[in-house]
This record gives sequence, structure tokens and C-alpha cells, in this order.
Amino acid sequence: MDTSTENHAQAPAAESEPGSFRDPESRIFYAGGDVYRALSADGLADFEALRATGLFERFQADGRLVRTELVEDTSAVPADLLPTGAAGLLRHERIPFVSYPYEWTFSMLRDAALLQLDLTLAALDEGMILKDSTPYNVQFRGAKPVFVDVGSFERLREGEPWVGYRQFCMLYLYPLLLQAAKGVEFHPWLRGSINGITPAQMRGMVSFRDRFRRGFFLNVFMHAKLEARHADRGKEVKAEVKQAGFKKELIVANVRRMRKLVASLGWDPPKGVWVAYGERNSYSGEDAARKDEFVREVVTSQPWNLTWDIGANNGRYSRIAAEGSKAVLAVDADQGPVELLYRTLREEGDERILTLTMNLADPSPSLGWRGLERRDMAARGKPDLVLALALIHHVTIAANVPVAEFVDWLASLGTALVIEFPTREDPMVKKLLGPKREGLHPDYERVSFERVLAAAFDVERRERSKSGTRLLYFARPKGAGSPIDLTAPEG
Repeated sequence: MDTSTENHAQAPAAESEPGSFRDPESRIFYAGGDVYRALSADGLADFEALRATGLFERFQADGRLVRTELVEDTSAVPADLLPTGAAGLLRHERIPFVSYPYEWTFSMLRDAALLQLDLTLAALDEGMILKDSTPYNVQFRGAKPVFVDVGSFERLREGEPWVGYRQFCMLYLYPLLLQAAKGVEFHPWLRGSINGITPAQMRGMVSFRDRFRRGFFLNVFMHAKLEARHADRGKEVKAEVKQAGFKKELIVANVRRMRKLVASLGWDPPKGVWVAYGERNSYSGEDAARKDEFVREVVTSQPWNLTWDIGANNGRYSRIAAEGSKAVLAVDADQGPVELLYRTLREEGDERILTLTMNLADPSPSLGWRGLERRDMAARGKPDLVLALALIHHVTIAANVPVAEFVDWLASLGTALVIEFPTREDPMVKKLLGPKREGLHPDYERVSFERVLAAAFDVERRERSKSGTRLLYFARPKGAGSPIDLTAPEG
């Protein structure tokens, strides 16, 4: 993308982003495949101040700030997008796939928090600050966090404290503390409220002894106590702080202290996950190699813009998918292997594979105002190719989702598909069926599955593993290819 500061081309007709309405000075919309941000007069003045700083070019150059250019002509901004009208227009680099903090692993949330704090410190050095502290302002380009809300920067107002402190605690610090110190995964809490965990809620989840843990006394116990005491005095407290002469140096010290705290937090997956990470499950070497070859032949047969690897585990097939895809989404319900995969990709500097933790039987829903602020996975960008490898038995047997329902969901994506079907003789299928009552899951049979698959897709290729207990299929949406004869003798 051209990162020059001026562009005289007029932006095409637009569609506003329904999740971008909380800041009256800045609003996102889309046009012609590009991402635009309309700015009010005050928002434009803040951007001009940001553009004059060293941090703007520095953080863009290393990829931590979304690449941004100023568009001179604002005529394409939708009417009434901003309450006071648009005085400026920005065009941003487009991130391949939007993700949310309740889909991230521990290290992803921590890395996003550190980026937020580094930007805040850099802004303070330039007489600016970030007006909020929400992880929804951070996205990931592969394993690299990118701050995308350029409209969040504003000029520092004399005498005011760090206005984003409470929000940082609720959406970054408390979730991280819960998992690092208490072993409680933060995802249900952030999915349950897009505003995060309040100080009172966090205080209610910890014990008296936790006050001696690093970061708890000041940020949890004292924060909750002070908030309860001054809950009805917001305006008065703000005036008192300003009158007392709150100095920038105090904000800097507070942000630096917070950064040290966040950097010190850690979480490791259970030991069993470390042992299993990198293994090829129950496959023989020959079966595993042939499966690799099957997937590679599909993903390199044509260019794919976005590939989903659902049930990605250690990311073996996500990496193969990246050989023929511009972007890959590696999704697994178990945070452990996804965390380890993210760490590895981060060390490698990968910017193509985005790791997410999500249970497909209970996926991220549409949330927020009118259910549009945070969208379900498919609404954020449907893939061109889906890999569903060693997955169907977990969804249909372990989660009790009928085979036809699972295939119907895959068909609704309108995408090409590589799917693996382990037969009832497969060791993992036997393990899943073991605790079940005899006769359950009668639909989990090869013939039944192939009938359902053929009704929804044109199956172009099928291959059975040498062990005989697993089959691989490549299929396209109906009408997009030529089906094979499923009654043909198997190899």
C-alpha cells in the first residue's frame, strides 16, 4: 500500500461499519474493497498532530501501526456518518481477517496489551495519548499484532489522568491475571461482556491472600474500593484531579509500571499438551505422508485468498495451506496447542497464519449493539477453502451434532472443502464411542456420510488411507466442479 500522506483520488461509494460508532470523532466505512476512516474536525486535528510525530512513521514502518494515508477528497463519506460532518478522510491497509480477544490465546492477549502500552508511552513522549484501551483496537496480521484505530490518538489534555486505565484493567489486565494467577481461562468472560470484567467483579473472584500477589492490591483491591466509594462522583472526581494538577510524568510512571506487570505475566499449557504438540496422532508414517501430499496437492492447485483450517491442532496443515493461500485461519477448541503454535509462528515472524481458539460446536456469536458490533466468524469473511481434517468425529460424536447438520454448515460457507472421515474402526472414533450407549450415532457411517456429502457438494476426489480407517475427500460447492463416482471401487 502507498503510505504517502496525500492522495487526490476520490473514494468510491461506501458502506459503513456497524461496529464503529462509539467514537463521535472517527468512523470506519468500506468502499471498493478498501477501508476508510472519516474524521471530524477535532479528529482531523488529532491526526495531523499524530502525523507530525516520529511514532507515526516508526510504528508503521515496523508493522505495529496499520498503514494509513490521508485522502484529500471527502465527498465519498456517507451522509450523517459523523454527527458534525466529515472534515478528513483516511484510507487504511486491510487486515485479512478480523479477530476478537475472546478468540485469542493468552500470549496473543498479552502481546496486544504490550503493544497498547508501548503506543501509549510513545504517544506521551509526543504530547499525545490514546483515548481508550480496548483490545478491539488491535488486530493480528498472522502472528504480528497491529494497532488499527488511528482515530484513538488525541492530544494530551493538561491535568487529566490516564483515561484508558480502567478499560485497560477490564479488558486486558484482569483477563490476564485470571489466567496467569488463578488458572481460569478468560475467554468466557470477554465473550460474556464486550466491556470486560469490572473491578468489583474481579474483586469478587479473588481471595484475601491474592492481595499479596504482584499487581493485585493496587489494580484490583484498591481499584474496586475507590470505584465503589466514588461511583456517583465521576464529574467531581475529574474536576478534583484536574485542579490538583495531574502531571504527565505520573501517567508515564503508571503506564510503565503497568507494562512491567503485564510483561511479567505468563501461562503455560498443561504438560500433556506439550507432549502431544507436534505428534501425528495415530497415523502411520506412510499414511501421514500421503495425507500431507493430498492436502498439498489441493492447496497448490490454485491460489486461495483465505483458507480455514478448522480443528488445526498443532498447525501442521495450516502451514501446508499457507503454501497456496494468501491468509490462513488456524482454529482449534483447545487453547493449549493454539498457544504453542502462536508462539512458534511469532518467533518465525509469520504474518500469514492467524491462530484462534474457538469451539465450533459453540462458536463466537454476533455480539454488541444490534448484534453487529462483533460478528460471527463467517460474517467476517468467508473462506475460499476449508480444511476439516480429523474433526468430524469430534463434532458429531463428542458434541452430538448430527453429521448432516455439520455438512450443511460447511455447505453454507459456499467454499471448496477438504474433509477427512475416520471410520468407526478408527482408534479415536472407538475411544469417542466407548462411553456412549450402544446404537447412538447411527448416522456416523461412511455410506451415510458420503450420501450427505454428495447431496451438498460435488466430490471431485476421494482417497482411503493405507490403514483403511480414514478417508480424504476434496469437494466443491454444487455446480462448481465435476463429481466423482462414489460407488467406484476403493483403492
